[in-house]
Amino acid sequence: MLSASKAISFRNGWAAIVAAGIGFSAGGAALAAEDGAIIAPASRKIESKNMRLVGYNDLQARSAYQPLIVKQGDKFIAYVGHHGGKHVNPMTGNTEDNGTSIIDVTDPKKPKYLHHIIGEPGQGESGGAQMVRICDGKTLPKGDPSKTYLLRTWGTTGHEIWDVTNPSNPSHLVTIVKGHKDTHKNAWECDTGIAYLVTDGRVEGFRSSRITKIYDLSDPANPKFIRNFALVGQEPGSKMAKVPEGLHGAIVVGNRVYFGYGTLQGGVIQIVDREKLLKGNPESKDPFAPTPENLLYPQVGRSDMYPTVGAHTTLPILGMEVEAFSNFVPQTEGFRSGRPKTRDMMLVVNESTQNECREDSHMAFMVDMTDETRPFGVSNFNVPEKPGKYCDRGGRFGAHSSHENMTPIYHKRLAFITWFNAGLRVIDYRNPFDLKEVAYYIPAINKNTAKRCLKVNGVERCKIAVQSNNPEVDDRGYIYVVDRAGTGMHILELTGAARKIANFPK
Repeated sequence: MLSASKAISFRNGWAAIVAAGIGFSAGGAALAAEDGAIIAPASRKIESKNMRLVGYNDLQARSAYQPLIVKQGDKFIAYVGHHGGKHVNPMTGNTEDNGTSIIDVTDPKKPKYLHHIIGEPGQGESGGAQMVRICDGKTLPKGDPSKTYLLRTWGTTGHEIWDVTNPSNPSHLVTIVKGHKDTHKNAWECDTGIAYLVTDGRVEGFRSSRITKIYDLSDPANPKFIRNFALVGQEPGSKMAKVPEGLHGAIVVGNRVYFGYGTLQGGVIQIVDREKLLKGNPESKDPFAPTPENLLYPQVGRSDMYPTVGAHTTLPILGMEVEAFSNFVPQTEGFRSGRPKTRDMMLVVNESTQNECREDSHMAFMVDMTDETRPFGVSNFNVPEKPGKYCDRGGRFGAHSSHENMTPIYHKRLAFITWFNAGLRVIDYRNPFDLKEVAYYIPAINKNTAKRCLKVNGVERCKIAVQSNNPEVDDRGYIYVVDRAGTGMHILELTGAARKIANFPK
C-alpha cells in the first residue's frame, strides 16, 4: 500500500495522468484518500478501440449532463449543463452550486475553462442547470446580430436566457418559466426562434410532470408563449386509466417534430406535423385547448415501445440510401415511388437508471419511419455485459444518449452513444438494419470520480465508476463525452478503421 502522504501526492497529480492517457495495470493496490476512503482500484484504466484521447478538462469535478459545442466567431466554445451539487470554483475560490460550464475548445488539446454560471441549489436531478442550447443573434429573426444567446434550464423549476456574447462574462437576460417542479431536454430552432421547453404540466392541471411548453423566442428578451402540448391521456380532466409516461425531449427537422417519452419505461415515439402543432386545430373553437382532438390533430405517427424501455433520444436520419436494398423492386403500391433503398430512419436510445443492473437491459434501437404513420423497429444495438463484467463495476450500465449534431462528417454513417460505465460506443449504421460497433472509449476513473451506491439486503454498497452521460460532436469531427460522476470532459477522435468510415474533408 502507498503511504498516506504518497497517496495524497498521487491524487493531486491524477488529472495530468488521465489527460496523458496513462492507464493502470491490473492487480495494483487501491489508493487511500486523506479521509480513508477508497479513491480507485488500480485495475481501472482507459479502455479503447479505434479512438484516442485528444484533450481533457475536469469541469471543476461537477456532475455533467449535456455538452454543446458551437463556433462562436473564430472560437469553438463548449457549453456544458450540470446536474445539481456544489463544488469549489478555482477561478473565484468560492463554493458554487453546479450550473453551466463554459470552455474554450478551439485547441482541443488544451481546453481552457472560461466561466461557471451558477445553477439552482439542490442535488442530482433536483438542482443545477442540466440543459443548454445556443442561438446567435444573426440567425434569430429578432435577435441582436451582435449577440449570442444561451437557453438553459434553471434546475428543475424554470428556464432562462443568458447573453453569452462574451463567454468569459455572461449576463442574465430573462427568466421564461419559473415556479415549476420538473424541466429537462429543450429544443430551440435558431432560424425561427421556436423553442420546445420540457416543463412540469401539473402546475396547469396536466397529469404529467413533463409536457411541452412551446414559446416564440425569436426575440430572446421578450418570450411569447404559444401553447402546451402533451400525449392524449396526460391532458387535464382525462379519465384514461394509465397515464402515458412524461416527455423527455424533442428534435426538430424540417416540418416534423420527433418527440420521445418515457426515458426508461413505457416509451412512446411521436412524429408531429410542426406547422399544425404551431397553428393549432382550425376546427376547434380554441385551437390550442388541451383536448384529445386538439392534441391528436398534429400527430402524424406514433409507436409505443414495450413496457420496460423508453425513448430518451429520438434522432431522425432522413433519406438514407441502403445499398443492401439496391437490387430489390417492391410491389407495394406507392412505396417510395419504387425506390426501396431510400429510407427514413430514427435512432432511439433509452436510458439505464439503476446501479449494478437492477433493471431491464437498456439499449438503442433503429426505427424505420419511411411510412411515418407506422414507425417500425428494425434493429437494435446492445453492449454485451460480458466479458467486461460491467454489472460488477458499479454505477449504471446501459444506454443513455446519442449525439445530435448532424455534421456531414458523421451523419448517415456513425452514431455516438453513451453507455454509462461502459463509456462511449460508436456504431456504424450505414446499413441501419445491421448495426455494428466499430469503436469505443471508456475513460479511467480519477480523483474526482464520485462513488455510486445501492442497498443490498439493507446494507449500502458503494463503488467508484465512470458514468459517461451525454456525448456530442463538433463540426470539425471531434467527439466530446461528459461524466455524470464528475470525472470531467474527454475530447476524443476516431482512429483506424472507424475513422475511414467518416466523411472528413479531404
